[in-house]
Amino acid sequence: QVQLVESGGGSVQAGGSLRLSCAASGYTYSISSCMGWFRQAPGKEREGVARILGGNSYHVDGRFTISRDQSRNMVYLQMNSLKPDDSGVYCCTADSGVPRGYDTTSWKYWGRGTQVTVS
Repeated sequence: QVQLVESGGGSVQAGGSLRLSCAASGYTYSISSCMGWFRQAPGKEREGVARILGGNSYHVDGRFTISRDQSRNMVYLQMNSLKPDDSGVYCCTADSGVPRGYDTTSWKYWGRGTQVTVS
């Protein structure tokens, strides 16, 4: 099993920045391939924000940057120029294989999330 714990959320004014962190523990060797970030706003479906696969990173918005420190089993999400629409619960996710993009059903491990509020 793999456990994922997010941190770094909080309240920020529009235009500000936040850096989210995700600490992985357990059988982390099994998730060496892919990790990502999703978010869910109240009343909306969970949506992908960024993912990192091997040495390649992908993001849906240029304001967000995902990075990873494999030696520390950490993944980060730097968020800049935040907008109120970016508010929501941000969850870290990981998989031992290659998930189908941002299809939530294809990601195996999930953290509980950290709240981001932009006002």
